[in-house]
Amino acid sequence: MTLPAKGSYVVDTRFGRIGEVMGHEGPYVQLRPPGGGREWDCPPSDAREATPRERLAARTALANARSRGERR
Repeated sequence: MTLPAKGSYVVDTRFGRIGEVMGHEGPYVQLRPPGGGREWDCPPSDAREATPRERLAARTALANARSRGERR
């Protein structure tokens, strides 16, 4: 299995969470919520590429939070 590229968006299928790939550590892909937050490790076998719709939804949520002055 090819590891997802740093900066790409994937879905952790264990939780249904979208994350930005921050890097690779040992056997794991390191993910962070779009816009920041606590990173988590995901086995590559449980990560799938985010669809265009999922990427758009994540970016929209981030933009909305920033417009409300929330920190993410």
